[in-house]
Amino acid sequence: MTRNAPSSAPTETPGQALNPWPALWALVLGFFMILVDLTIVTVATPTIIEDLDASVNDVVWVSSAYMLAYAVPVLITGRLGDRFGSKYLYLAGLTVFTLASLWCGLTTTVEGLIVARVVQGFGASMMTPQTMAIITRIFPPAQRGSAMAVWGATAGVAMVVGPLLGGVLTDGLGWEWIFFVNIPVGLVAFVMAWRLVPALPTHAHRFDWLGVALSGAAMFLLCFGIQEGHQKDWAPWIIAMIAGGAVVLVAFIAWQRFNRAEPLVPLELFRDRNFSVSTVAITCMGAIAASFGFPLMLYAQAVRGYSPTGAALLMLPMAVMSILLARLVGRLSDQQHPRWVLGFGFATSLVGFLGLIWRLEPGVAVWELAVPMALIGVGNAFIWAPTATTANRNLPMHQAGAGAGVYNATRQVGSVLGAAAIAVLMDARLAHYLPGAAAHGEAGAAQIPDPHIADLFSRAMQQSLWLPAAMYLVGLVAVMFYERPRHEGFGQAAVQE
Repeated sequence: MTRNAPSSAPTETPGQALNPWPALWALVLGFFMILVDLTIVTVATPTIIEDLDASVNDVVWVSSAYMLAYAVPVLITGRLGDRFGSKYLYLAGLTVFTLASLWCGLTTTVEGLIVARVVQGFGASMMTPQTMAIITRIFPPAQRGSAMAVWGATAGVAMVVGPLLGGVLTDGLGWEWIFFVNIPVGLVAFVMAWRLVPALPTHAHRFDWLGVALSGAAMFLLCFGIQEGHQKDWAPWIIAMIAGGAVVLVAFIAWQRFNRAEPLVPLELFRDRNFSVSTVAITCMGAIAASFGFPLMLYAQAVRGYSPTGAALLMLPMAVMSILLARLVGRLSDQQHPRWVLGFGFATSLVGFLGLIWRLEPGVAVWELAVPMALIGVGNAFIWAPTATTANRNLPMHQAGAGAGVYNATRQVGSVLGAAAIAVLMDARLAHYLPGAAAHGEAGAAQIPDPHIADLFSRAMQQSLWLPAAMYLVGLVAVMFYERPRHEGFGQAAVQE
């Protein structure tokens, strides 16, 4: 059922009559900002540990709280956009996000920062599904691949720009400015979206509130249990929490299967093999993006003595390659089988990551880290955009919000679990190599003075990086199951602005 839209509202494929590219750039600015905030905290981790007298696990929770609050509501916010208007829900989320950024920068305790990040994550969850759904609806099929390539490439670039920007701001102005910088950007993004993004027709939905409750409870129980497990010595109540989360997750899936009204996750979405494979691939990338920065930034600052900016510059080769290849990969996404495009991406990134793990030692030359980082950047360029391009292309328009919500939810589930798992792995490796050492003392912003302790700390961070390496391997296996796309425009030269 569709409401009567204003006469000026575009049709479901307004790109055929209007130029949709200005709307895309307006959406990309806000989307880029919220994705940068997934990784911008990693480079400031040692400084926040010192300034707020926090532990490594506390500061990982600063990111995990954001990702958890981002992930849990994102399924329902996709539907809310269909019901009340994607443009207006995007603007509301942007307002919440920008105000919460101010709160984050003003807080003086790690507990207060975690609470503010929860609110910030909720604002992000209101925005993200709307960007993907609007793009799907305003671009005609022949241009949709190019548009989604821009959207997907934004995620890949944000993954590496976040630490670079965080390093410059932390060094120059203080860690608070990694949040204050969102305020002017948020204001500009709001004005651009208000003026350039069309108000699309809305669709009535019944909301699966039981599904919301079950999915939220499952995510919280699993993520809190995993992340706190090592800190609490895997106490029986932690094990019970994780087991309970698994049971609730199964109950959620069963409810989605038997809900005859309108389930939160329409399981028929997964009948499209490419959508299913894309959700696995993006879950892996979410876990990688949320996990690999913590060990690398701690190694760079605590072992090598780099400033936050110097540490973030280790990401520069990855950022450069991702940006340089974005346009080429966008064209390939419409012309080549996704199995080979993404297979190349995951394989190249895996090789680069193995090289990074091999050379992550105290005295290694910088170029020996730059080469594998560049390889990772090449691979990532062939993953982010093609995954987004392939995921939703075959879905009907009335499921645009649901498909965008599920896709983004799976990415965020990967991020939450990746952050939780890397916290456990770093804690476990530090406890193995430096038993009895306080996380505060060994992971602060100052370089570890004792070479022996620095070497042991380096080994702990090196071994922690096996987690994202494993995620690249899982993604590589998954994308081998892609089938040839059947959507209109595949194999043709895409029209680009």
